[in-house]
Amino acid sequence: MDRRKFIGGVAGASGLLLLKSKTAFGYEANSAVRLGLLGCGNRGTAVATSFAKNTSARLVALADIFPDKLALGKTHFDQINSSLGVAPINPKLMFRGYQAFEELAASPDVDAVQISTPPWFHVQHLDAVVKAGKHAYCEKPLGVDVEQAMQALEIGKRAQGKVSLDVGFQVRSAPPIAEVVRRIHAGGVGKIATITAHYNAPASKYPERPPMSAEELRLRNWLWDRTISGDILVEQNIHVIDLINWILQSHPLKAVATGGRNVINHMGDTWDNYEVIYTYPGDVRVSFSSTQFGTTGYFDVSESVFGSTGLAEAPYSGPVRIVGENPWTWSDPAAPAPGARPSVFAANGAFTDNLEFADRDKDRGFIESITSGKFHNQAADGVQTALSCMLGRHAAETGREVTWEEHLEHGKKYSLGIDLTKFT
Repeated sequence: MDRRKFIGGVAGASGLLLLKSKTAFGYEANSAVRLGLLGCGNRGTAVATSFAKNTSARLVALADIFPDKLALGKTHFDQINSSLGVAPINPKLMFRGYQAFEELAASPDVDAVQISTPPWFHVQHLDAVVKAGKHAYCEKPLGVDVEQAMQALEIGKRAQGKVSLDVGFQVRSAPPIAEVVRRIHAGGVGKIATITAHYNAPASKYPERPPMSAEELRLRNWLWDRTISGDILVEQNIHVIDLINWILQSHPLKAVATGGRNVINHMGDTWDNYEVIYTYPGDVRVSFSSTQFGTTGYFDVSESVFGSTGLAEAPYSGPVRIVGENPWTWSDPAAPAPGARPSVFAANGAFTDNLEFADRDKDRGFIESITSGKFHNQAADGVQTALSCMLGRHAAETGREVTWEEHLEHGKKYSLGIDLTKFT
């Protein structure tokens, strides 16, 4: 698929539409956006807390398939709202069960919805939110298989110019990362020849569960479930692949890969390691590796961009810099010194060091796009990155080289296999 055809109709990563002082919801541009949280888990709670503390948005509604998660969410956000002088969550704006997403999307008391449900549900929930005319902040990935991703692309086309649609690639908003990418695009390392990158993390953990059905256990321990999460390459490593796509301003043309489940032995079926070689336009090779096992707490994520005149390094922790003919090192007197605090794996994505302000700046950008009327539309880039990760997964599953076109045509479909009506 030609890149221009791929993004046609969506106007790239951030299509803009200038409106008058009132948005489609009829509130003044500078008034508080009423935000609803769909999915009250670790990551959802962390991001919604950031929205409450760092933007003018106010958390007014909650939704989750599980009553206990919903109750925990209310306790937490009532405390957050109290500290901000904001009213507690109205019990009438608390929605639970498998249809909670539809009820939240339909609520006239909500302007925007943060979608932080497990990945298999992202596209279904995004569709409901956009159909309801609400702004959407959707966590990555935009789909766990090709069919879902292409549906997300169509949702993005429908949203264009009507609502803001952001995807949770907050790493792009981290000031050091954004600056080094800007310099790379300006020729800071010359012609790019190759990129190496890695994402190494300890195994994800869940508490011991009381007796429950196998279906409920899959939903609660979704990070361990290949279908619900998309596996580590699609669900977590996606941040690195997204940065590479951003740097190269394209998607991979083909991939060869391997991987497996060599160490972890929990109840799920996710893999604990991947090795992927992507080929991008211009014959640029990208070597990516991922591990996720062990309990040592070791965590290291980084990208190294090798060019004709220099090397750019963009780690989560440590110096963000360019060495070579155009030397440069990130420095911000207001931020912690690189490496001053060790970066650790955080299941809720609350990182420090170079990602210190990633969530804050990402959240502010989304809310400002709504209040200003300059709506974002990040569906195309979100889909492109999700498909890039799926391409690597496809190549690893088949044990052979897979092209972009072959993947779009023959990518595996992931079926949930859970009767959600049991969760009412």
